Amino acid sequence: MDKFMDSPWFLRLTALFLAIMLFFSVKAENQSSRNTIGDVFDLMQDVPVEVYYDTENLVVTGVPDVVNMTIEGPAQIVQTTKLLKDFTLKLDLQNLTLGEHSVRIQAENLSDKLDVRLDPATVTINIEEKVTQSFRVDPEMNTRLLAEGYEVKSMGVRPSSINVTGAKSVVDAISFVKASITNDGSLDKSFEQKSRVRVLDRDLNKLSLVLDPEEVTVKVDIQEYSREIPLKLQRKGQSPSGIIIESTTPDVQFIRIYGPKNIVDAIKEIPVELDIDKIDKSGKVEVDVKSPEGITKVTPAKLKIQVKVSGDTSDVSKKTDDNKGS
Repeated sequence: MDKFMDSPWFLRLTALFLAIMLFFSVKAENQSSRNTIGDVFDLMQDVPVEVYYDTENLVVTGVPDVVNMTIEGPAQIVQTTKLLKDFTLKLDLQNLTLGEHSVRIQAENLSDKLDVRLDPATVTINIEEKVTQSFRVDPEMNTRLLAEGYEVKSMGVRPSSINVTGAKSVVDAISFVKASITNDGSLDKSFEQKSRVRVLDRDLNKLSLVLDPEEVTVKVDIQEYSREIPLKLQRKGQSPSGIIIESTTPDVQFIRIYGPKNIVDAIKEIPVELDIDKIDKSGKVEVDVKSPEGITKVTPAKLKIQVKVSGDTSDVSKKTDDNKGS
């Protein structure tokens, strides 16, 4: 064995083998170097992600609409991929159960000569049951939109309720369903307005849900500021001789007054005068209700007072007849 290894032929064969190995090693290294030098990369931003799941019964949250994708490889393939965009980024969630999952985004229909990097490459998603629930819509309006001296008498919404669809946990978090009035201000007349519905949690954060309908009609009834004030009946004049006014009873006890809030709120009662000079028998007497200074309107503007009298009315009747005879 030692003689064979020391023979010239063995040494020649060994040298030839080493030379061949060195040749192929250098060739492969050069080829690899040429390939690396010829590669280019490109950043593709906002590439859409397709999601596959049971959309009829489930809701998935946490899935980005788009991701950024970097591709690296031969220049021609990179350029063709960028121009044609005939690839797909997808998340297949069809076999996943309810709950939270960490899922890798899959790239399909891309050349195997490309090195692909996604940002993000993996996303954490949550699969929940889809539910639909009906909610009443509450109208709201900032009182600063009102003209001075006016107030909202009533507000109504048509339709009065909407259907809200989404993930069960999000629907359960709903605290407010609002339709807000938007306007430039100085409102002094009743009106109707289309308003978008907002769905909020208890911290007034807007929730992402499907609303049906998304808009409602809000009817706002505006009137001058008003308040009911007790009336104070005041007798004026002198009752005829022999007549005693036993009682005077108005048909209402309160008068509604309209006007600027500061003036209306300062008035504690409304004086109503009853002229008793010509009252000689029991019955109803109609009197005017005068508007106090600064008040634009009172209702009722007239009221009836039931008057009950007693005493000898013969002198009154005789005087009346004498006056007629003269």
